[in-house]
Amino acid sequence: MSTAVHAQTQLAGDPEEELVLNLRDAEINGLIEIVSQETGINFIVDPRVRGQVNVVSGTPIKRGELYDLFLGVLKSYGFAAVEGEQGTVRILPEVQAKENEVGSLAGSSRGDEVITHVIGVKHINAGQLVRILRPLVPKGGHLAAAAESNSLVIADTAANVRRIQGLIERIDLESMEDFELIPLEHASALDVVRIVDSLDAPAAGEDFTKRARAIADQRTNTVILRGDPSNRGSLRDIIRQLDMPASGGATQVHYLRYANAEDVAEVLRGIAEGREVEENMTQSPDGGTSSGGSMMGSRQSAVRIQAHESTNSVVIFGPAELSRDMASIITQLDIRRAQVLVEAVIAEVSYDRAKELGVQWGIGSDAGVGIINFNRGGGGILNLAAAGQGFLDGSVTTPPSLSDGLSFGSIGSIGSTQIALLINALQADSSSNILSTPSLMTLDNEEAEIVVGQNVPFIVGRSVESSGQAFDTIQREDVGIMLKIKPQINEGNAVRLEIEQEVSQIAQSVTGAADLITNTRTLKTHVMVDDNDLIVLGGLIDDQLVETRDKVPLLGDIPGLGRLFRYDTARMEKRNLMVFLRPVIIRDSALSQDVTHSKYSYIRDQQVREQNREGGLLGPDSRPVLPDWNYLLSLPPPFENAYSGAVPARTSIPAPPPAAQ
Repeated sequence: MSTAVHAQTQLAGDPEEELVLNLRDAEINGLIEIVSQETGINFIVDPRVRGQVNVVSGTPIKRGELYDLFLGVLKSYGFAAVEGEQGTVRILPEVQAKENEVGSLAGSSRGDEVITHVIGVKHINAGQLVRILRPLVPKGGHLAAAAESNSLVIADTAANVRRIQGLIERIDLESMEDFELIPLEHASALDVVRIVDSLDAPAAGEDFTKRARAIADQRTNTVILRGDPSNRGSLRDIIRQLDMPASGGATQVHYLRYANAEDVAEVLRGIAEGREVEENMTQSPDGGTSSGGSMMGSRQSAVRIQAHESTNSVVIFGPAELSRDMASIITQLDIRRAQVLVEAVIAEVSYDRAKELGVQWGIGSDAGVGIINFNRGGGGILNLAAAGQGFLDGSVTTPPSLSDGLSFGSIGSIGSTQIALLINALQADSSSNILSTPSLMTLDNEEAEIVVGQNVPFIVGRSVESSGQAFDTIQREDVGIMLKIKPQINEGNAVRLEIEQEVSQIAQSVTGAADLITNTRTLKTHVMVDDNDLIVLGGLIDDQLVETRDKVPLLGDIPGLGRLFRYDTARMEKRNLMVFLRPVIIRDSALSQDVTHSKYSYIRDQQVREQNREGGLLGPDSRPVLPDWNYLLSLPPPFENAYSGAVPARTSIPAPPPAAQ
């Protein structure tokens, strides 16, 4: 409340005079009128200020405390008092108070009086304080940050503004911590920090916030000391004493956990040679070297890097500075690589339908011979005519070669003229539904291949010796399913795949073919797919209809009767082939165990179902079944107990938890 308003309050009466205020369901405008009369304050009431209030005063209050009580009542009912010009006070809804000109935080400001105050922030970003203090400001208040001046603007009651200002004063403190950089010349920053941390253990009751801390910057081989200056002296002395050059060359043996030692050693040799060339380029034209060039060149030439295959380790001999750089590279290369499980789905549905219907004639006499022969499927009229006489006298021993389906033939004579008739009718339907689901797991950036099929011999040549004996040259080819992949895991969960896939099978024999016929479906592509997503690699939808008509000119076109002088064939082929693929990135052993368990359980369930199937000649006990998964996760009995005759129960190993879906 301003000084002017306070002065008018003194003129209205004795501030120590006691008053009793009890109102029940009274209009708020009546309360405003009473307060105005007792305090002498002029109020301007907003038309939106309406409602009934209840004020119960159990004990008398002093006249000087009446205005504070009045402000509390207004706040309870969602209204606020805002100081205006010439000592007037405006009564309006609380949500509108911050939009009006309000008072400032002064010593005379009352607790529930709405004010606007600017709080300067010195050491902390004001925007960060807004996120911390926002929950402490009521809905009707306002809190914002001014980035240019790094200050806070708050509109709220005077009491809450004072509380917020007190919190800011406790938070906005200058940091007492400082830091210093200690570059190392000989020792490794990581090793030095590890030693310092083990020596500088916190004492009982010590304030952790005042401890000096050492942080290693591996890139620049620098130790960062942070903390109170008085606590950094002892650590600084220890670090200086540890940074001592090693006598002679330093030999380090790095045992690798995941990477191949020979591959890592080859990379390190290439880096060492490259540095040597770079340092030699700093030599001056007169044959000398620039400052530091000869030293680095000599150090570089003294480096020896060897791989030890038996222990899968890399041995480095050379200056400590260069060995330290090599150790950092080894640490980044020797990481656990992710694996990729690729599941392919090859689905093919095909359907073939063929129909044949035709009539063939043969007429012969002393005057001549006439033949209508369409030669379809080996069932020509010539075969029937050649064997016709043998059928009549019973001398034929081999029936004529006829085509599949229904073949009806007849031979007769009219006088000296013989007539032969052959009717062929065929309808053939065939369908196939092939589903192949090969799967393959490999390391990231490693090529893998799986082949499941048969090794089939094919005749590729034939030679005849002088003796007349023929020899065939055989070449064996794999026929089945072949899947070759090379995955590359990109940033995130995307996988780039190089894929070669082939599905081949032996087809049905075809008349006139010299050897076996194979159906081959080959796919080679590069795709990008997210982890655990299904993608289509390719496919074929083939629909063929071939109709053939052989006929005798003119006679075959006669309506109705022309059917006796033509041969009709129709063949329809439909084939649907699709290839799908789904990669699964396996980054840890838990997911690997989960995938293995699902595949293992699936194949075991198939074996158990086959074992329970009835009708086998050898009985269900003779059919192989994989052991239960939990049996594999248990330890065998100790050798000592087994030797003594005791057979304890197997010690169970808990199964891996299922991976999150």
